[in-house]
Order: sequence, then C-alpha cells, then structure tokens
Amino acid sequence: MDTTQLQRTVAAMVQAPKGLLAADESNPTIARRFASIGLDSNEQNRRAWRDVLLTAPALADSVSGVILYEETLGQQADDGTPFPKLLEQRGIVPGVKVDKGKVPLANAPGDEVTEGLDGLAGRLQRYREQGARFAKWRAVYNVSPTLPSRLAVKENAHALARYAAICQNEGFVPIVEPEVLIDGDHTIERCREVTEQVLRAVFHALDRQRVVLEAMLLKPSMVLPGKGGERATPEAVAQHTVAVLRRTVPAAVPGVFFLSGGQSPEEATANLAAMNRLGPQPWVLSFSYARALQEPALAAWRGDAANAVAAQQALVHRARMNARAREGRYQPAMENEAGR
Repeated sequence: MDTTQLQRTVAAMVQAPKGLLAADESNPTIARRFASIGLDSNEQNRRAWRDVLLTAPALADSVSGVILYEETLGQQADDGTPFPKLLEQRGIVPGVKVDKGKVPLANAPGDEVTEGLDGLAGRLQRYREQGARFAKWRAVYNVSPTLPSRLAVKENAHALARYAAICQNEGFVPIVEPEVLIDGDHTIERCREVTEQVLRAVFHALDRQRVVLEAMLLKPSMVLPGKGGERATPEAVAQHTVAVLRRTVPAAVPGVFFLSGGQSPEEATANLAAMNRLGPQPWVLSFSYARALQEPALAAWRGDAANAVAAQQALVHRARMNARAREGRYQPAMENEAGR
C-alpha cells in the first residue's frame, strides 16, 4: 500500500490550529434537531442547512475538514457547486460517514454494535468519485456497572479495524470513532476504566488488521462522568482523558479529534482547552464536533434564509473558540468578543 496520498490528506486535516466540523447527521438525527426549531426534515431543508454551514465565510480559518452525510455528498450549494468541490475550493478536506448505524448486539443485552461493512469498498469507490478523501465510522459503548460486555468491546473493535483497513486500501483516511456514552449516572472513574478498556481493544484490533497508524485519525469521547451524575471540572476531564490516551494510543497516530458527546458548546471548548494546557502530547489534540459547533447556528437560523448570516457568524465563532482551545488559549471571557 502506497500511503503517500493518505499522509498528505492527514497533514491537511491536522494543520494547526484547526479541527473538523461533523455535519454527518443521519436523517433521523437531523429530524430531531430540526424538530427543536419547528422545521420539517425534508431534502430541501437539509440541503439548505448544509449550504448555510459549508458556505460560512472564514470557516476555513478554523476548520480543516468536514464530515458529510451520504446525501450531502451528492448535493449542491445554492450556486450549483457540488458540496465536496466547494469545500476543496476553500481548502477544506471533504469526508463522509460510512457506517450504517448501530443495532442491538446478539447475546449481549444492553450492548450495541455498528453495521455497514458489507459493500463498503464499493461505496468508497463511489464516494471517491464524488470527491470524498476521508471516512468516519462510529461505534458506541453503553456504560453501567456491567456494560459494556467483553463481547461488545471485542466486536466493535473488530468492526472499527476492518473498516479502517478497507478505507486505507481504497485510498481513504479512516477516522476511528469509539464513543463511550455519557448516558447514565456513572462516575468519571468508571468512564476512565471503560475508555481505557475500549481503546486498548481498538488498537490491538487495528494492529491485527495491519492498519497504518500514521494514516488514520482517532475520534474518541472525552473521559466524563455520566450526565446523571456530578459534573467534573475541565481540569479533571483533561487529566483523566490525557492519562488514558497516554496509556493506550500509540505516538504514531497523528491526531486525536474529540467528539463532543452531549456536552454544551462552551463545555466542550473549555475541556479541550484544559487538555492542551497540559503541555505537548505525542498527538495533536483537536475537535471534531457536531452539535457543539452547530447548535448555536441552528438556533439562529431556524429555517429562515434571512437568518443565514447570523447562523454563519455563530458557527464561525464556535469554530474560532475551539481553534483557540486547540492552542490552549481559550478563556470563557472570549465568548463575548466583538465580531461574534
């Protein structure tokens, strides 16, 4: 395998001080987001929303890549430019979510596994023709005193590794996303224990599948207490998360791009900043947020084209705050800066 092009793509994605915008919500997920603003989730509205996001001025100053949903990959901006081409023109790398969602894992009550390996190589070939250069696959892990089971940890690690191997074989940089969910009332210590178990299994599986670590990116959840439990300070989240990463993630991995996982926009930014204030790490620590970047913009837009500029300003502001967090420079007072 010639990884030269893969590593060029990785270099474009990890460039400082940028992160990734996850705009890859499935139709059921975006329907829930639109319901919060009283908007129908039809193709016209979904395309209009993605146009607002992807044409935001100055987005490329803080965002190096965008994860698209399959539908969006084939859609066009208001001026007729295909979205992947629009992103490339702006110096932003287009990518695509390729998994088919989660289902209950047989013989493992309470656990789930992600589907989508069947036919993946063929789909990637089509996505490449449409302009995508990287891909994303999400696995989820429910947390309780007994979950996730060893079976769930093993099967999701295997699927993530097979996906990554297929991606690299087809010329795609794989983003590997093992999400330890915050649903529940578990402690931050329990989350840390599960996260370490999950990441060990994932990297063992990646090794078995001969995945080139220098040509992939990791998208993990931060180590957080369950949302039904006591909140943790950014400093505690940073200490626990970085400690786990240093125990499990090889230095060959170029970048760790965190998902926001149900945190508020400001919380996700503050936690990322606290991690980067701990000093240099073997990998870039950046962001790959969906709701934590989009939520303020969606609230400003509300499906009205007259609000597009305000929505774009809200998106660019959040992206800029997270770029500063990647540098460890973010302070909450920056939220009120002029030009928001």
